Amino acid sequence: MRHLFRIVFLPMGLLCSSPAFAVVIDGRIDPDEWAGAREIVEFRKTQPLSGAPASLPTRAWVMATPDGLAVAFRNEQPPEVPRTRQRVRRDFDAQVDRVNLMVDFDGDGRTAYNFTVSSTGGIYDAVITNENQFNDDWDGLWRYAVSEDADGWSVEMLVPWHTAPMRDGRDGMRTLRIYLDRVIGSTGERVAWPLASYERPRFVSEFAPLEVPAYDQSLLAVTPYMSGLYDNVRGGARSDAGADLFWKPNGRFQLSATINPDFGQVESDDLVVNFSATETFVSDKRPFFTENQGLFELTTPSDFSQQLYTRRVGGPADDGIGAGDITAAIKLNGSVGAAKYGVFAAEEDGPAGRSFQALRLVRDFADQNLGAMLTRVDRPWLDREAFVLGVDHNWRPTDRWNVRTRLLGSRIDQAGVRTEDVGATLWADYEMDGGWRQQWLAMHFGDALQLNDFGYLARNSSNYLHWELRRRFADLPADGRYASKDWRWRASTSHNDRGDHLNDQFRMSREGRLRDGSYEYAQINVNSAGLNDQLLRGNGLVRMPANFNTFYQYERPRKGAWAHEVELELFGGGLAGNDRIGSALWYGTTFFVSDALSLNLGGIVIRRPDWLIWQGEGNLVGAFDGREARLRAGLDWNIDARQELRVKLQAIGIDAGARRAWRFDPSGHALEAADRIDDFGVRNLGFQIRYRYELAPLSHLYVVYARGGYESIDNPEGVGDQLQRSFDLRDDEQLLLKLSYRFEI
Repeated sequence: MRHLFRIVFLPMGLLCSSPAFAVVIDGRIDPDEWAGAREIVEFRKTQPLSGAPASLPTRAWVMATPDGLAVAFRNEQPPEVPRTRQRVRRDFDAQVDRVNLMVDFDGDGRTAYNFTVSSTGGIYDAVITNENQFNDDWDGLWRYAVSEDADGWSVEMLVPWHTAPMRDGRDGMRTLRIYLDRVIGSTGERVAWPLASYERPRFVSEFAPLEVPAYDQSLLAVTPYMSGLYDNVRGGARSDAGADLFWKPNGRFQLSATINPDFGQVESDDLVVNFSATETFVSDKRPFFTENQGLFELTTPSDFSQQLYTRRVGGPADDGIGAGDITAAIKLNGSVGAAKYGVFAAEEDGPAGRSFQALRLVRDFADQNLGAMLTRVDRPWLDREAFVLGVDHNWRPTDRWNVRTRLLGSRIDQAGVRTEDVGATLWADYEMDGGWRQQWLAMHFGDALQLNDFGYLARNSSNYLHWELRRRFADLPADGRYASKDWRWRASTSHNDRGDHLNDQFRMSREGRLRDGSYEYAQINVNSAGLNDQLLRGNGLVRMPANFNTFYQYERPRKGAWAHEVELELFGGGLAGNDRIGSALWYGTTFFVSDALSLNLGGIVIRRPDWLIWQGEGNLVGAFDGREARLRAGLDWNIDARQELRVKLQAIGIDAGARRAWRFDPSGHALEAADRIDDFGVRNLGFQIRYRYELAPLSHLYVVYARGGYESIDNPEGVGDQLQRSFDLRDDEQLLLKLSYRFEI
């Protein structure tokens, strides 16, 4: 079927080479305006991934204009198919009626941009890398409009050519790759052209080629900002000002820069209380660091691992006092012939200030991509200089195979001592007939490999192998509860780089999509006995018994005035293995007062009966009976197309009762210790009220009130008391006003 689409439809892309008239983006599809466009009607089901014809007629038109790539959708939706009327904020994840345009401007399968419009005029935009990894931290500047009538609804979009740097065309033409889809909110059905799915290992490289005139578009935009902050705890106020600059003189080159950037917390991160040896990964929503960052993506299969992790810039300072003060940063993206390049540099102020630099090069070939990136961080406070060289290769030898490899090497010079090591990953996906797929994955990270000066790596000293078999069932009975099911079976083994056996695991999971639009996921892991080499922070090993964990999740999208989500987890662990079973239960609900106003409330309770926590010295570990409760509540009010009010409350209470103290012999066997271990409790609060007014595209006024705090105490009086008393915390209480306005020159 895939070959048939290529033979029949791809040559039709030449139709877009004809001269185009201006399109008025008003949501009303005027036949005269779209007369020269390519019309697409062969939408096929991709959720469920059956390839069957769409249940509702969907038509799209695509046309290149001097102002940008213009796309229109006509979505038939008779009265008997409910329409979702819910208003959504930018980068929404709600199950609503919507359409998607995805564009790979270079046509090389490396980076694509996603533009989504809902039936009520809400938008979502994201960058897609590594075939199917979406990052919605990026906000683009593009135009859209929606209209509806009794028989359906329509969307028009215009994506400017200055959205991304693009290579030169040939003979006045350029080849893009595009993907279009539509989602019916009431059922979750997704139909797409071409027949590609982000649930497959290959997605962006499966987009349909589209030859268009090689239009060139320049842009110079300056976004100055002013901010003022009043601290109600410490007293006093302060103000700041700076500017972001974006310059694209032609299609081949793009520059973004920031001077004295203000990263005031208009987006609140989720609260995290972490007692493990693994750093918590936090995504970056700061505009400068999300603008055309896709070129700098060099990731591995290890969770969230990446060579360039922008949260390091302006992160906790090396002297331990606050965060790094960013003086300026600059980023260049461009192309020379078939090669693309990127340059990134950022400077922090003061004696503890760091210098960050990155150089990126990539080259596309017919069925593969090859890239390299060199990063450097100078940390004078620590007398440390860190270099990392990464090489990434993506190879698509046939329609069934997708092979990705990564090579990494670090060199660290600190106080006259040099440390070097390497890492490598290989993962291969193979699509078979009948919905069957296989995956092979191998990872090696050397014992002295260090990426975390500029990147993120959850752990080094790792050797990991897994084989996974998958089966997708997409042609289920039409009168059944499920639209599709996806089963996976995985076997894996893990050792550190010193030869210690960490564990073996067998995993079985099932993902289900229901015909009412709901989502279901279940998973069970069976873990062998093994060694934990991280709990003692380099002070020895811990022998862990065999254990299991199982997880179930159910999400029901809005039906009437309510939406619900349930998660349940049971797990063994600690030195007790499966003799003491822990549990976690989450329930969340959203009540829609109206299509524009919703209230959400959720809570989780966790029981960890044998919770092992390192005590900060040597090989001493405390075993605790841990109880945790988290509360989440909020309000989302999409007042109109320009105004939004959000209230977000998060509270955490932890009560950990000490059971016993352990130390460990050189082989990792537990030895009961006489050391005193005290009960402890934790309270954590985060509360934010944020009003946003959009003055113009990418120009905003923010008014933000935030309050929060963290406290750890001895001898707590129960987890409920800890949660209740978290509302008394007031380590920080601030009022922030921020005004930014984008001027296009």
